Amino acid sequence: MAKTVLEFEKPIVELEQKIEEMRRVIDDLDITPEIDALESKVDDLRSSVYSNLTRWQKVQLARHPDRPYTLDYIKHMTTDFLELHGDRRYGDDHAIVGGFGRLDGESVMIIGQQKGRDTKSNLFRNFGMANPEGYRKALRLMQLAAKFHRPVVTLIDTPGAYPGIEAEERGQAEAIARNLFEMARLPVPIVVAIIGEGASGGALGIGVGDRILMLENTWYNVIAPESCSSILWRSWDYKEQAAEALKLTAPDLLEQGIIDRIVPEPLGGAHRNHAEAAMRLKEALLEELNALKNIKPDQLRRNRIKKFGSMGEFES
Repeated sequence: MAKTVLEFEKPIVELEQKIEEMRRVIDDLDITPEIDALESKVDDLRSSVYSNLTRWQKVQLARHPDRPYTLDYIKHMTTDFLELHGDRRYGDDHAIVGGFGRLDGESVMIIGQQKGRDTKSNLFRNFGMANPEGYRKALRLMQLAAKFHRPVVTLIDTPGAYPGIEAEERGQAEAIARNLFEMARLPVPIVVAIIGEGASGGALGIGVGDRILMLENTWYNVIAPESCSSILWRSWDYKEQAAEALKLTAPDLLEQGIIDRIVPEPLGGAHRNHAEAAMRLKEALLEELNALKNIKPDQLRRNRIKKFGSMGEFES
């Protein structure tokens, strides 16, 4: 059971708790029919709630503090993972993690943003907001993967790149721009998956790939709904309207041609079952990597550049 309960989840959680209480006395009372009836009601309510989520509710799910993060997916999806550290220029940014691991025996480079679970770990991970050295570390690992002819998988989950003065002094914009340029011409397959929040250039800094996947309850946009609300309405109170206008959910982006595939989550969200969410993502990643592995490097690059170059095209 998730530790944090969102407002729209409360009726479901209350019924689940009632069922648990009834199970504790089932040895003393014959209430099996009542439990079965309640479980059926919970299933119906869960299906109804999670099949009709608003865009803002999906943003809330993407930020759920119990949701699996990059290292959780790595733990459940890979074997023999070896984390690599540092950008060989300034330092090691703990907001981005990466290293070689095996997906069903296939060696891949996995890179992703990592948030913390509590105050101490969030400070250590800088809330998943990378500094320039984080993006330079990611690029170093991608180039290492290319050297050994290994595909790259990136997992995006960030509220944005770190906006501090020291990050700008060390070249935040240049580091992100350099990653876009180098990822566009990397000679190995790249599969990108948005596993939580995908905000602004902080997400795009490791987001150029041959295939772009989004988990079902995630968002991906140039700006967060609260920031959009603050700019347009001078208040954060209109964040729900902003989320609707931004069209930032997986179905929206699939329709717009920004992403290629939606990965279904366990009913109720990935935070309710980390292992199942990771299994579903792993299956999707393996399918995409298998489809890309026989494409020659030059063709991969041409396809990738064409893919991103065609985004935003429209006919009047």
